[in-house]
Amino acid sequence: MALSFPNQNRFYDARLGAIRFWGHDGAMEAAFFVNQDALQAIQPSMPLDEAGLLGAFDSNRERICATAVKVYGRGRKGSYDLVPGDF
Repeated sequence: MALSFPNQNRFYDARLGAIRFWGHDGAMEAAFFVNQDALQAIQPSMPLDEAGLLGAFDSNRERICATAVKVYGRGRKGSYDLVPGDF
């Protein structure tokens, strides 16, 4: 089964400085983290606060999810970090 993103929830993890979101592959759930540097790579003008990071994520959700599918395809793990080089 292919990775999908039916859960539109996402949240800012201040400890990691990243937005966390989830993908599903059948019954399996995978956590993804897209960090501030990666968000800045795809939206350089974003404010560097929680609202800015969430806004950048929301504005680029389709691209981020497409990137998550590629990263997920590299090998199965419990969680995945999306970094600037992935975009």
